Amino acid sequence: MNKMKNIVEMNGLTKHYFRKKALDQLNLTIEEGKVVGILGPNGSGKTTLIKILTGLLRQTGGEVRIDGHKVGVATKSIVSYLPDRNFLYKWMRIKDALKLYQDFYEDFDEKKFEALLDFMKLEKDMKIDTLSKGMHEKLNLSLVLARNAKLYILDEPIAGVDPVARDQILDAIIGNFRENSSMIITTHLVRDMESMLDEVVFLKNGRIVLTGNAEQLREEKGKQIDGIYKEVFGA
Repeated sequence: MNKMKNIVEMNGLTKHYFRKKALDQLNLTIEEGKVVGILGPNGSGKTTLIKILTGLLRQTGGEVRIDGHKVGVATKSIVSYLPDRNFLYKWMRIKDALKLYQDFYEDFDEKKFEALLDFMKLEKDMKIDTLSKGMHEKLNLSLVLARNAKLYILDEPIAGVDPVARDQILDAIIGNFRENSSMIITTHLVRDMESMLDEVVFLKNGRIVLTGNAEQLREEKGKQIDGIYKEVFGA
Protein backbone atom coordinates (compact mmCIF):
# COMPACT_ATOMS: atom_id res chain seq x y z
CA MET A 1 0.00 0.00 0.00
CA ASN A 2 1.36 3.42 -0.96
CA LYS A 3 2.17 5.79 1.88
CA MET A 4 0.03 8.91 1.62
CA LYS A 5 1.97 11.94 0.52
CA ASN A 6 1.70 15.23 2.41
CA ILE A 7 0.48 18.13 0.27
CA VAL A 8 1.09 20.70 3.06
CA GLU A 9 3.73 20.64 5.80
CA MET A 10 4.11 23.37 8.44
CA ASN A 11 6.82 23.44 11.10
CA GLY A 12 6.85 26.14 13.77
CA LEU A 13 4.93 28.52 11.51
CA THR A 14 4.72 31.94 13.16
CA LYS A 15 3.45 35.35 12.06
CA HIS A 16 3.80 38.57 14.08
CA TYR A 17 2.10 41.88 13.33
CA PHE A 18 4.22 44.31 15.37
CA ARG A 19 3.91 42.79 18.86
CA LYS A 20 0.80 40.73 18.22
CA LYS A 21 1.23 37.04 17.39
CA ALA A 22 -1.29 36.22 14.64
CA LEU A 23 0.09 32.66 14.31
CA ASP A 24 2.06 30.97 17.05
CA GLN A 25 4.25 27.94 16.30
CA LEU A 26 1.86 25.98 14.05
CA ASN A 27 2.85 22.39 13.30
CA LEU A 28 0.54 20.67 10.84
CA THR A 29 0.65 18.18 7.98
CA ILE A 30 -2.15 17.71 5.47
CA GLU A 31 -2.31 14.50 3.47
CA GLU A 32 -3.02 14.49 -0.25
CA GLY A 33 -6.66 13.76 -1.14
CA LYS A 34 -8.14 15.19 2.06
CA VAL A 35 -10.67 17.96 2.65
CA VAL A 36 -9.50 19.86 5.73
CA GLY A 37 -11.49 22.46 7.63
CA ILE A 38 -9.63 25.26 9.40
CA LEU A 39 -12.21 26.28 11.99
CA GLY A 40 -12.32 29.33 14.21
CA PRO A 41 -14.09 32.64 14.81
CA ASN A 42 -12.99 35.90 13.17
CA GLY A 43 -9.57 36.94 14.45
CA SER A 44 -8.39 33.40 15.16
CA GLY A 45 -5.66 33.51 12.46
CA LYS A 46 -7.45 31.62 9.66
CA THR A 47 -7.03 34.27 6.96
CA THR A 48 -3.41 34.99 7.98
CA LEU A 49 -2.64 31.28 7.58
CA ILE A 50 -4.34 31.16 4.18
CA LYS A 51 -2.44 34.24 2.99
CA ILE A 52 0.87 32.61 3.94
CA LEU A 53 -0.09 29.39 2.11
CA THR A 54 -0.99 31.39 -1.02
CA GLY A 55 2.13 33.58 -0.91
CA LEU A 56 0.28 36.83 -0.15
CA LEU A 57 2.04 37.17 3.24
CA ARG A 58 5.44 36.02 4.45
CA GLN A 59 5.76 34.25 7.76
CA THR A 60 7.90 35.71 10.56
CA GLY A 61 9.32 32.31 11.47
CA GLY A 62 9.08 28.59 10.80
CA GLU A 63 8.65 26.79 7.52
CA VAL A 64 5.80 25.84 5.20
CA ARG A 65 5.98 23.60 2.14
CA ILE A 66 3.31 22.79 -0.45
CA ASP A 67 3.87 19.60 -2.43
CA GLY A 68 7.48 19.71 -1.25
CA HIS A 69 8.08 23.30 -2.46
CA LYS A 70 8.62 26.46 -0.45
CA VAL A 71 5.77 28.91 -1.08
CA GLY A 72 6.59 30.96 -4.18
CA VAL A 73 6.42 30.80 -7.97
CA ALA A 74 6.42 26.97 -7.98
CA THR A 75 3.39 26.76 -5.68
CA LYS A 76 1.27 29.32 -7.61
CA SER A 77 0.61 26.68 -10.27
CA ILE A 78 -0.28 24.06 -7.63
CA VAL A 79 -2.77 26.14 -5.60
CA SER A 80 -6.19 27.43 -6.69
CA TYR A 81 -7.32 30.09 -4.20
CA LEU A 82 -10.74 31.55 -3.39
CA PRO A 83 -10.22 34.72 -1.31
CA ASP A 84 -12.81 35.93 1.18
CA ARG A 85 -13.57 38.99 -0.97
CA ASN A 86 -14.36 39.68 -4.61
CA PHE A 87 -11.28 39.74 -6.86
CA LEU A 88 -12.73 40.66 -10.29
CA TYR A 89 -12.95 44.10 -11.92
CA LYS A 90 -16.40 45.68 -11.92
CA TRP A 91 -16.28 46.55 -15.64
CA MET A 92 -15.93 42.90 -16.62
CA ARG A 93 -18.51 40.52 -17.94
CA ILE A 94 -18.26 36.85 -16.96
CA LYS A 95 -16.68 36.06 -20.35
CA ASP A 96 -13.86 38.56 -19.54
CA ALA A 97 -13.22 36.75 -16.25
CA LEU A 98 -13.05 33.48 -18.20
CA LYS A 99 -10.45 34.99 -20.58
CA LEU A 100 -8.42 36.33 -17.64
CA TYR A 101 -8.24 32.88 -16.03
CA GLN A 102 -7.48 31.18 -19.35
CA ASP A 103 -4.56 33.54 -19.95
CA PHE A 104 -3.26 33.29 -16.41
CA TYR A 105 -3.57 29.57 -15.59
CA GLU A 106 -2.48 26.72 -17.84
CA ASP A 107 -4.60 24.26 -15.85
CA PHE A 108 -7.86 26.19 -16.40
CA ASP A 109 -10.52 23.92 -17.94
CA GLU A 110 -13.04 25.92 -19.99
CA LYS A 111 -15.49 23.00 -20.35
CA LYS A 112 -15.50 22.49 -16.59
CA PHE A 113 -16.08 26.23 -16.11
CA GLU A 114 -19.01 26.23 -18.55
CA ALA A 115 -20.57 23.24 -16.76
CA LEU A 116 -20.19 25.07 -13.42
CA LEU A 117 -21.75 28.25 -14.88
CA ASP A 118 -24.68 26.19 -16.10
CA PHE A 119 -25.06 24.55 -12.69
CA MET A 120 -24.91 27.97 -10.97
CA LYS A 121 -27.40 29.46 -13.49
CA LEU A 122 -24.93 32.13 -14.60
CA GLU A 123 -24.37 33.36 -18.18
CA LYS A 124 -21.21 34.60 -19.90
CA ASP A 125 -22.73 37.95 -20.89
CA MET A 126 -23.68 38.91 -17.33
CA LYS A 127 -21.89 42.03 -16.04
CA ILE A 128 -19.90 41.65 -12.84
CA ASP A 129 -21.28 44.85 -11.28
CA THR A 130 -24.89 43.61 -11.63
CA LEU A 131 -24.32 40.36 -9.72
CA SER A 132 -25.69 39.83 -6.20
CA LYS A 133 -23.30 38.73 -3.41
CA GLY A 134 -24.44 35.12 -3.83
CA MET A 135 -23.94 35.24 -7.62
CA HIS A 136 -20.48 36.80 -7.15
CA GLU A 137 -19.50 34.00 -4.80
CA LYS A 138 -20.82 31.38 -7.24
CA LEU A 139 -18.84 32.93 -10.11
CA ASN A 140 -15.64 33.21 -8.07
CA LEU A 141 -15.97 29.61 -6.93
CA SER A 142 -16.63 28.43 -10.51
CA LEU A 143 -13.38 30.07 -11.67
CA VAL A 144 -11.41 28.52 -8.81
CA LEU A 145 -12.88 25.00 -9.19
CA ALA A 146 -12.43 25.02 -12.99
CA ARG A 147 -8.67 24.83 -12.50
CA ASN A 148 -7.18 21.33 -12.36
CA ALA A 149 -5.10 22.19 -9.30
CA LYS A 150 -3.45 19.93 -6.73
CA LEU A 151 -4.64 22.06 -3.81
CA TYR A 152 -7.79 24.19 -3.55
CA ILE A 153 -7.90 26.78 -0.77
CA LEU A 154 -11.33 28.28 -0.07
CA ASP A 155 -11.51 31.13 2.45
CA GLU A 156 -15.03 31.40 3.94
CA PRO A 157 -16.80 30.21 0.74
CA ILE A 158 -20.36 30.50 2.14
CA ALA A 159 -20.06 33.54 4.42
CA GLY A 160 -22.72 36.17 3.84
CA VAL A 161 -24.68 34.35 1.12
CA ASP A 162 -28.35 33.35 1.27
CA PRO A 163 -29.35 29.73 2.05
CA VAL A 164 -30.22 28.84 -1.57
CA ALA A 165 -26.86 30.09 -2.89
CA ARG A 166 -25.17 28.37 0.06
CA ASP A 167 -26.62 24.99 -0.91
CA GLN A 168 -25.58 25.45 -4.54
CA ILE A 169 -22.05 26.40 -3.49
CA LEU A 170 -21.75 23.35 -1.22
CA ASP A 171 -23.07 21.06 -3.98
CA ALA A 172 -20.55 22.53 -6.45
CA ILE A 173 -17.65 22.00 -4.02
CA ILE A 174 -18.66 18.38 -3.37
CA GLY A 175 -19.42 17.64 -7.03
CA ASN A 176 -16.13 19.05 -8.36
CA PHE A 177 -13.68 17.70 -5.83
CA ARG A 178 -11.18 15.39 -7.56
CA GLU A 179 -9.91 12.43 -5.55
CA ASN A 180 -6.26 13.14 -6.33
CA SER A 181 -6.49 16.78 -5.24
CA SER A 182 -6.74 18.28 -1.75
CA MET A 183 -8.80 21.08 -0.27
CA ILE A 184 -8.44 23.47 2.66
CA ILE A 185 -11.61 25.32 3.68
CA THR A 186 -11.75 28.01 6.36
CA THR A 187 -15.13 28.62 7.94
CA HIS A 188 -16.96 29.64 11.09
CA LEU A 189 -20.22 28.19 9.64
CA VAL A 190 -19.35 24.71 10.81
CA ARG A 191 -22.80 23.10 10.80
CA ASP A 192 -23.27 23.74 7.07
CA MET A 193 -19.87 22.42 6.07
CA GLU A 194 -18.92 19.66 8.48
CA SER A 195 -20.31 16.77 6.39
CA MET A 196 -17.66 17.35 3.70
CA LEU A 197 -14.63 17.61 6.04
CA ASP A 198 -12.24 14.67 6.47
CA GLU A 199 -10.01 16.45 8.98
CA VAL A 200 -10.56 19.49 11.19
CA VAL A 201 -8.16 22.00 12.73
CA PHE A 202 -9.45 24.30 15.48
CA LEU A 203 -7.52 27.58 15.48
CA LYS A 204 -7.79 29.90 18.48
CA ASN A 205 -5.71 33.05 18.98
CA GLY A 206 -3.23 31.84 16.37
CA ARG A 207 -2.71 28.41 17.96
CA ILE A 208 -3.98 24.96 17.06
CA VAL A 209 -6.03 23.87 20.09
CA LEU A 210 -7.48 20.67 18.61
CA THR A 211 -6.96 18.74 15.39
CA GLY A 212 -7.89 15.31 14.08
CA ASN A 213 -10.01 13.11 11.87
CA ALA A 214 -13.57 14.47 11.88
CA GLU A 215 -15.25 11.06 12.30
CA GLN A 216 -12.94 10.02 15.13
CA LEU A 217 -13.52 13.31 16.96
CA ARG A 218 -17.30 12.84 16.68
CA GLU A 219 -16.97 9.37 18.21
CA GLU A 220 -14.55 10.48 20.97
CA LYS A 221 -16.56 13.54 22.00
CA GLY A 222 -20.02 12.08 21.36
CA LYS A 223 -21.12 15.14 19.42
CA GLN A 224 -21.03 16.75 15.99
CA ILE A 225 -18.10 18.96 14.93
CA ASP A 226 -20.42 21.97 15.33
CA GLY A 227 -20.97 20.96 18.97
CA ILE A 228 -17.22 20.58 19.54
CA TYR A 229 -16.71 24.02 17.93
CA LYS A 230 -19.16 25.59 20.39
CA GLU A 231 -17.37 23.85 23.25
CA VAL A 232 -13.90 25.01 22.14
CA PHE A 233 -14.87 28.61 21.36
CA GLY A 234 -17.74 29.09 23.78
CA ALA A 235 -19.93 30.06 20.81
